[in-house]
Amino acid sequence: MKTLSVSESQKIAEKYGLKFAKSHTITTHEELEKALSHFEFPIAMKIVSKKITHKSDAGGVKINIKSAKTAKTVFSEMKKLKGFEGILIQEMIRGTEIIIGGKRDVQFGPTVLVGLGGIYVEVFKDFQIGICPIKKRDAHNMIKELKAYPILKGIRGKKGINIKALEETIIKVSRMMQKEKNIEELDLNPVIATEKEIIAVDARIITQ
Repeated sequence: MKTLSVSESQKIAEKYGLKFAKSHTITTHEELEKALSHFEFPIAMKIVSKKITHKSDAGGVKINIKSAKTAKTVFSEMKKLKGFEGILIQEMIRGTEIIIGGKRDVQFGPTVLVGLGGIYVEVFKDFQIGICPIKKRDAHNMIKELKAYPILKGIRGKKGINIKALEETIIKVSRMMQKEKNIEELDLNPVIATEKEIIAVDARIITQ
């Protein structure tokens, strides 16, 4: 098994029409300064490392960074972490965090998972799994069966997410799991869902 880097994983996912947040990978202070001129604050910074699975727990994720001074401090801190390969600078997107995953099951073949994302994945375990190929109706039913569906749809005056765009994203992941037969596991967590679109901010693919 081989774990691909975020950029390698992203390239494969983009072939199937998945959208990602604007990002840039840097390895030095000089590259950081150049990259910051292309971003508006606030930004997020994430360590690039194949050895670190739970980046947040390791101190490898910082969000809502509002100045170049803070960004430089964060860079210096992350560079000390074991397994450091670089840092991903990313635009901040506000919305509802979703997880979308894929797994090649021994019995059922390629499957796709969708659920509440971010740090709540392991707490609430609110997700649904579909067997590929996943059609529009299948994707809709997967979303509708989530406990968080009322929140996703919009509740108490709060606008919901673009359900149709989420359905389309699930279908794209299904297509990817079917065609990219060397993919064993796929993890898009989080995916930010807004009333307009679905944007992935992190990707991890494990291949055979």
